[in-house]
Amino acid sequence: MTAADPLVSVIVATNRVSRFLPEALESVIHQTYAQLELVIVDDGSPDARAVERAAGSVAGARTIRIAASGVSVARNVGVGMTSGAYLVFLDDDDRWLPDRLAAQVAALEAAQDAVASYCGMQVIDASGRVVVRADQWQVDGPLDIARGQGGILLPNLMIRRSEFLAVGGFHSRMRQAEDLDLTLRLAGRGPFVFVDRTLTEYRTHEENTTKRTRELVGSIRRIVELHRSDARARGDQPLADALTERLRHNERYAWWRATGSARRSLARGDVRGAASAIWWALRTQPRGLPGGVQSRLGRRFSRRARPRH
Repeated sequence: MTAADPLVSVIVATNRVSRFLPEALESVIHQTYAQLELVIVDDGSPDARAVERAAGSVAGARTIRIAASGVSVARNVGVGMTSGAYLVFLDDDDRWLPDRLAAQVAALEAAQDAVASYCGMQVIDASGRVVVRADQWQVDGPLDIARGQGGILLPNLMIRRSEFLAVGGFHSRMRQAEDLDLTLRLAGRGPFVFVDRTLTEYRTHEENTTKRTRELVGSIRRIVELHRSDARARGDQPLADALTERLRHNERYAWWRATGSARRSLARGDVRGAASAIWWALRTQPRGLPGGVQSRLGRRFSRRARPRH
C-alpha cells in the first residue's frame, strides 16, 4: 500500500457501551490496508468515557458525541466528518478479517462503473464461533438486489462516497432496515461488484432479541412497500414485481425466525413464549405461513366454523 492509494473512511455508530466494541475496533487496527480513517459517533450512549477509552486503542481515531438521534443520523454525521473516496460502516459488535478493506478497494478500483462492492460475510456468536458460513454471490443487476438476492447488507458493503452523497445518504427518520433503503436507492445507479471471499463477520448474541427481530421485519415491509409504490408510480413494473418477491421473502423470514424462537422456547419449557412467537407471525405475516401448515390450520378453523346440526 502507498500514500497514493485511495482513502477509506470507516464509520462506527454506537448508542451503547458494547462489550464487543474493543474487538470490533481491533479488527480495524489489523487491516492490511493502511489508508484509512476512523470516526466513532457516540449516539447518546450512557457512558461517553467508555466509548472514548475504546477509541483510544486506534491511533488517529476521532470521536464525536451527539444527542441520541438514531443510527441513520449518527452514520450521516460520521460521513460528514470524513473525506475518503470509499465508505464502510462497522457495527459495534461485528468484526472484519484483515484483508477486508484491501480486497474491496481493489474490486472498486478495477470496476470504475460500480457504485459499491460487497464480500462474503459469515455469522458468529458471542464467543466468536462461526454459526452460519458465508453464502453471498454476484448479483446480475438491480432487480436481483430488489429481490434480496446476493446477500448484500451494510456490514459487507463498501460504497463510493460520491454515490452515497448522490442518493442523499441514510434516511434520517429510519432506525431499522435503513441499510435496505440505502441499498435499494444505490442499486438504481450502477452495478455492485462481489468479492468472493469471507471478509466480514456479523455477530448474533443475546442483545439481538426477539423484539428487535419483530421490529426489523415490520421495518423491512414498510420500506419495500414504499419503494414498490414509487416503482409503480414511475411505471417500472419489473422493479415493482421484484419488490413483491422481496415482500414474500420477508414473510418467509418472519416465519423462519418465529418457528426458531418457538422451538427454543419449548426447549426451555416456555410454552407461553412459543405461543407468543407463533401468534406474532400469524398476526403480522399470515401469507408467509408454510403452505402445509396453512392448509391444516384452514381446515381446522373451517371445521370449527361449520354450523352444528
